Amino acid sequence: MRFLRLILISIALLFIIATLIGALLPSVVLVSRAVNITAPRDSVLPYVKDIHGWKHWIEGMDGPSVHIQSPVQAQLGNTAVTILSVTDSTVVADWLPAKGAPQTATMRLISSADKKITVVQWQFEQKLHWYPWERLGSMMNDKILGTMMERNLGKLNSVITSPR
Repeated sequence: MRFLRLILISIALLFIIATLIGALLPSVVLVSRAVNITAPRDSVLPYVKDIHGWKHWIEGMDGPSVHIQSPVQAQLGNTAVTILSVTDSTVVADWLPAKGAPQTATMRLISSADKKITVVQWQFEQKLHWYPWERLGSMMNDKILGTMMERNLGKLNSVITSPR
């Protein structure tokens, strides 16, 4: 009985410590990457403004688990993606996984003064609950999402700047 009580107290203390450490971490996680593309914004916008354009540069968009329902809605495996707004310089989309926290993705197109270079800045924002496993697990977001975003932005650059 004494041993069981020691185990229960230890588990409770570990949970409290993990919760306190998690409380020190931010409740909103932002992962952002950017690429300079030697092309005007009008050449880049068709690839980012609707989901059909994403097939050309986002890995896995041509896979069997991807079902594009419209230019603004798709089911990517267990994640539902909906483009919420499109302007000439910004695309905002919600990514809602079946399990896990929803994320908001924003793609910004920033033109240079001479309009020959477009910076594509892509970010994912995730709001976290107080749960310690969610807060502590968010430390891996930059490594996981950031690597994928860099590859995809590099492919976008190649698709737009390579001769056709």
